[in-house]
Amino acid sequence: MRVLMLTGDAGEAQEIYYAKYRLEEEGWLVQIGTTTARTFLSVVHDFEPGFDTYTEKAGYRVQADLGLDEVDAASFDGLVLPGGRAPEFLRNKPRAVAIVKHFVDERKPIAANCHGPLLVLAAGGAKGRTMTCYPDLEPDVTAGGGSFVNRDVVVDGNLVTVRGWPDNGPWMREFVKLMRARQAPG
Repeated sequence: MRVLMLTGDAGEAQEIYYAKYRLEEEGWLVQIGTTTARTFLSVVHDFEPGFDTYTEKAGYRVQADLGLDEVDAASFDGLVLPGGRAPEFLRNKPRAVAIVKHFVDERKPIAANCHGPLLVLAAGGAKGRTMTCYPDLEPDVTAGGGSFVNRDVVVDGNLVTVRGWPDNGPWMREFVKLMRARQAPG
C-alpha cells in the first residue's frame, strides 16, 4: 500500500511523524509531498497558561519526497493531511487542491488532522459530510456544507478527521482500518 502525506512548511510535527511511523509499521510506503522535494521545517503547537489560542514553536526538519508537480495521485491508496499552518497555505495551490480532489472523488481513504480539513474543504469534499477538526474551524466546515462535531475522531465514509495531535491515536486507528479494508481481497 502507498500513502501520500501532503504537508509542508509549518506542518504540525507530531501529526507528521506519528502518522508516518504508524503507517510504516504496517509495512506501507509513506511519501511526503509539498511544494518542492526539499527539507522543510515543521512546528509544534501547544497551549500555554493564560493564552487564548495555541502557540507555535519550531519543530523537526522533514524531508519531502515529492514536489506537488511530481505527485501522481492515482498511484496512492490513501492520503494523510496533517495540520499546522501548512494546509492553510497549500489550499491556495491549485495543484495541491487537485491532488486532494482526486482522493475525494475516488473515495480513497483520507485522514485529516486539526487544520488538515482545510484542504478537504478546498477540494469540495466536505459537502454533506460530518467531520471534526480544530474547533475554531467549525465555521469553515459549516460554510463548506459539512456538519461539525467536537469529538476525538469522526469517520464519515472514506474520511477520518480529528481535532489535533492529542487525537493522533484514534486518528491512525481509524485510518488504518480503512486502509486495511481497501487492501483486503475482494
